[in-house]
Amino acid sequence: MEDAAKLPLPEAFLNFLHSNGIDPSIYTAIHSTPRFIRLKPGFEDYIEEFEAEMKCKVEKLEWLEGFYSLSHDIQIAGSRAYQEGKIYGIDASSGAAVTALHISPGDHVLDLCAAPGAKLCMILDLVGDSGSVTGVDVARHRLAACRTMVQKYALGDRCRLFVADGTTFSVIPYQTGESKSEESVDVFKEWTSRRPWKERKRASRCGTPQLVSRDQPPELIYYGRHSGVVGLPKGELFKTASDDEIASLGYDKVLVDAECTHDGSVKHIQKFEHWGWRTLERRVLDAERTDHLHALQLNLLTNGFRLLKVGGSLVYSTCSLTVAQNEDVLEQFLKENKTAELVEIDAARNWPCKGGRIPKTWRFDPLASQTSGLFVARFTKVVI
Repeated sequence: MEDAAKLPLPEAFLNFLHSNGIDPSIYTAIHSTPRFIRLKPGFEDYIEEFEAEMKCKVEKLEWLEGFYSLSHDIQIAGSRAYQEGKIYGIDASSGAAVTALHISPGDHVLDLCAAPGAKLCMILDLVGDSGSVTGVDVARHRLAACRTMVQKYALGDRCRLFVADGTTFSVIPYQTGESKSEESVDVFKEWTSRRPWKERKRASRCGTPQLVSRDQPPELIYYGRHSGVVGLPKGELFKTASDDEIASLGYDKVLVDAECTHDGSVKHIQKFEHWGWRTLERRVLDAERTDHLHALQLNLLTNGFRLLKVGGSLVYSTCSLTVAQNEDVLEQFLKENKTAELVEIDAARNWPCKGGRIPKTWRFDPLASQTSGLFVARFTKVVI
């Protein structure tokens, strides 16, 4: 692949960057942007063995606990540490978005756009042996990959995964940590096993993305023993709650890492050299596409906030650096939601990033942060 520094970025894309105040030189920074790994808790002493196996030096990130940087050209997928579930491949900016939630053991956490799963696994590690984590994604094949990741890292005990439209998802956390009987497990498995999973896997192998519609009910594809699913009648599992009930029984923390144009990812933009710049114009620059994304992002943020309990925290993030997909979404959301309050992210004091156009928001980019591009903002729900 041609160096990013030599990529002939099309004039339409350069104009797009200029209109959003984005420095085009971020797309030349790929060789100065390191790769990042996160150690699974309990394997902190494994780092020297990893360095010896990969014949590389890793550096601990002082601003993000559990994260290390290494040379961009190191491929971790073949390492024993990765194959044995001791390390994760995840960009530091994504880790920062999870850290901004300030998750505590016992929290009930919703990841509304969960696939492919690296952030979900980090959330599960932080929740630990109490609380629960609910992962939602509109794409069945992507959530199946998420399920595989959860199982690989043995994190599924307090996790449940739903194929659902994040703009309409309404399942609240079940407020118990009690283990149910084996009989209850078998009863639940009986009705979940009736779903035509083999047919779904066959369709996925054919390469056709399967997206659920807004009016399609949630589909549970994975649950752990302590995820609040085992022992529940089917009607109870999918029971919706009123806004008054959600105020006290909703999620403690919600992550909305919304679908976007991915223009903050240098590696993603590089792919258009092979996909064709016309593809970039259709996926990133097309006005109809960006208008659709703005509406989708606003709806995801609005629904995620609806499911948040009073006093809880919601983090909104995208890997776009555009104003339309970040600050514009936030401004419209705040106008329409009087109980939403934008709050400081305490951890951001140590982040190597820039402030956004709205106070209390933050932007990572390859030049300022030596990470992939990411926008991050945090809200809380107040009583008025």
